Amino acid sequence: MAQDYIKIPDAYHGYAQTHFCVPKHYEEDLENILIPWGLIQDRTERLARDIFQDVKDEPLTALCVLKGGYRFFTDLLDKLTTLNRSHGSVSVPLYVDFIRLKSYENDDSTGDIQVIGGDSMNSLRGRNVLVVEDIIDTGHTMAKLLAILRQHQPKSVKVASLLVKRRPGSTGYRPDYCGFEIPNLFVVGYALDYNEYFRDLNHICVINEAGKKKYAAPKGSD
Repeated sequence: MAQDYIKIPDAYHGYAQTHFCVPKHYEEDLENILIPWGLIQDRTERLARDIFQDVKDEPLTALCVLKGGYRFFTDLLDKLTTLNRSHGSVSVPLYVDFIRLKSYENDDSTGDIQVIGGDSMNSLRGRNVLVVEDIIDTGHTMAKLLAILRQHQPKSVKVASLLVKRRPGSTGYRPDYCGFEIPNLFVVGYALDYNEYFRDLNHICVINEAGKKKYAAPKGSD
């Protein structure tokens, strides 16, 4: 059986910035471009098709994990609604909801996951839920979210994540729909941030040490 994701090997060095357009204010902060924007779009289109074929005519509640997931969520939903328009015999009624989880400070997990929002999660009872996330790191954050969701008794829960990281301490969790499996690198761009910077970068890039130092959170900040 073929892999249901694109695996980026550890030895992969990405693309030079000179081959693509990068905002000038980030040029000195990036190691390389790991996944160009165009490749993200094409892979997202295929994920949308896979989800559409699995769900068919059943209603689907897409739950966006903010903030990092918003661009992947928006693009995935755009491609699903395009499929709804183009498939005359099948369409998926779509509903939208949001939740925010905070688990990072600088480039390390704090180990303390803060759940923000979710006041309307009782509406998920009896529904098919698709959690849309930007990246699965250790898997602990997703395990916490899935446990919260199950308390509200949805009909089903599946997860779509653009990225899954190979790293020590991982639970081994794999989402139902995965765009790319990446090495143990800290990546930014396409709404993935480093202390709220780099969300305005289209490509997924590897931040360098100078960038980490430049945008590090001040000591004592929340």
